[in-house]
Amino acid sequence: MTDLFDQTPSPKAEGPRPLADRLRPRKLSEVIGQAKVLSPEGPLGAMLGAGSLSSLVFWGPPGVGKTTIARLLADETDLAFVQISAIFTGVPDLRKVFEAAKLRRQNGRGTLLFVDEIHRFNKAQQDGFLPYMEDGTILLVGATTENPSFELNAALLSRSQVIVLERLSLTELELLAQRAEKELNRALPLKGEAREAMLEMADGDGRALLNLIEQVAAWKLDANLTRDQLSQRLMRRAAKYDKSGEEHYNLISALHKSVRGSDPDAALYWFARMLEGGEDPRFLARRITRMAVEDIGLADPQAQEVCLQSWQTYERLGSPEGELALAQAVVYIALAPKSNAVYVAYKAARAAAKQTGSEPPPKHILNAPTKMMKDIGYGAGYAYDHDAEDGFSGQNYFPDVMKRPVWYMPLERGFERELKKRVDYFVKLRGKRQGN
Repeated sequence: MTDLFDQTPSPKAEGPRPLADRLRPRKLSEVIGQAKVLSPEGPLGAMLGAGSLSSLVFWGPPGVGKTTIARLLADETDLAFVQISAIFTGVPDLRKVFEAAKLRRQNGRGTLLFVDEIHRFNKAQQDGFLPYMEDGTILLVGATTENPSFELNAALLSRSQVIVLERLSLTELELLAQRAEKELNRALPLKGEAREAMLEMADGDGRALLNLIEQVAAWKLDANLTRDQLSQRLMRRAAKYDKSGEEHYNLISALHKSVRGSDPDAALYWFARMLEGGEDPRFLARRITRMAVEDIGLADPQAQEVCLQSWQTYERLGSPEGELALAQAVVYIALAPKSNAVYVAYKAARAAAKQTGSEPPPKHILNAPTKMMKDIGYGAGYAYDHDAEDGFSGQNYFPDVMKRPVWYMPLERGFERELKKRVDYFVKLRGKRQGN
């Protein structure tokens, strides 16, 4: 008689398994991608070769093999594999996991505890892992899509090695597609350009690719699909982008450096990537204006005006038309002559201001609205520049105790060429006046 409480399914009762599950590698050598960390010279390969595996944090985008590699590491080291998700696991659940690991250890077997989305645990929960990591009750393998430097406690990071897993390349995705076709025992009904489009749609995510392949394989078609026909049937996977997370900072850095590097095409690409990811165009307008201030400055004084006008145009037109004005500003500042001379001079002046504290201006440039102030020397000896030859007195305007510095050094680029001529002219004239 069958036990009604026996939940173990018979092999015949097993339902259809997703393609991603059927293709899950059974050993590390079958993992597609991540050769940098899994090769004998890579960090994981070296650990396994030495027979010494430490606690780890896998950092990488979705669908690159974090869970699979963790499971296979447990197999390689004969550790019990326990998987939890920080999203669904509370403190009582963690206690049960740790107690079970203790019992397992007493019976002579270790535990590899895989924690998905580990950055979702708060500081206190993360601290709860430490004693069990230190006494060997568990070997922790955490997985996160967020930068561990920002999201994980320093104490936990100091006891783990961060392993960076990278999105799969198009070549690696093609290998995965070929493996799927072998499992399905048939080729996908796609023309070459459509196949390439499908790989691009996966956006480096192996799991997403297998899901796409499963959809395509289920279609009953008379002929192979073209790229356009495939695009009509499948939606492109949304690009990975978090407006407050790592990708936000990575992409704005790429945009800023492309502008600084005078590459309008790359700058437009990263600008478009951020818009496609849902970035607020107002944030981009502000950052583009900042680029003009920091990296162009007086080499092209008009650059700031172009950025401000594009910002104002966006505010009046809104999306999507106003975004074209921002794109024009991006191209303009990418092609503008670059100079950070004022930026450097400003930082030097701020540093000197902090260092010199409360040093007063020289008395000759102080106003003397009262007789007492005149009597103690305020304004004495001040030379009115408009009365001087060439409209320049050459007087000292720094505190008396300061040696005159040179901070602003304009470059031989754009409008700063003209400013350099003026600076050199006044330096020469100042020397002549002070010499006299």
